[in-house]
Amino acid sequence: MNGGADMDIVYADERIVVAVKPAGVIATDTKRGGMPALLRQSLGTECIRTVHRLDAPVSGLMVCARSAYAAGELSRQIREGQFEKEYLAVVRGMPSPDEGQMTDLLGRDREKRLTFVADGPGKGVQEARLDYRVLAVRDGLALVRIRLHTGRTHQIRVQFASRGWPLAGDRRYGVEGDEVFPIALWSYRLSFLHPETGEAVAFEKTPPEIEPWVKFEGAL
Repeated sequence: MNGGADMDIVYADERIVVAVKPAGVIATDTKRGGMPALLRQSLGTECIRTVHRLDAPVSGLMVCARSAYAAGELSRQIREGQFEKEYLAVVRGMPSPDEGQMTDLLGRDREKRLTFVADGPGKGVQEARLDYRVLAVRDGLALVRIRLHTGRTHQIRVQFASRGWPLAGDRRYGVEGDEVFPIALWSYRLSFLHPETGEAVAFEKTPPEIEPWVKFEGAL
């Protein structure tokens, strides 16, 4: 696991910290560490609270709260749809149309730890909704910008895979043997109201210049 001293911190004040979660790091506190533990080590502070999650193999921006008040306020914004999350993904194939909305009912197999598209309402089934736009196409891959309206487990991965456009490098929902890249899903932009000032704030971070992102240099 990455050491706290290596954390890419985009912004920090007394209430919040915005940083890049490395791939392979759990978003919450665990016995093995996690994103909050890395931030505590990096910032030398005890109070770091997770208010939203990224799947362990996914990288990109996360905001964590540095007080109970900030955590409560950010959580309220998430519940009320005031907290906006945008992602970049590289998918196999060409989504059609090249801009639109996906709405599905998603269920969860807890034994297999898999999310699936459900045929209809049922126990544990929840609506999942996102907007997407194709930014560029290269070598059979498409760079897609995604705005989440709901935050279901593995939502982006399952919604695209169910339509025949699996994320590059997704070993769980993607093409069998697709291990050429790490999973190509990146938390790109977060926008919300600062819990202390009420000011609208937004943070962006582009993916690193590695495969498959480097194929789309200049497309953002």
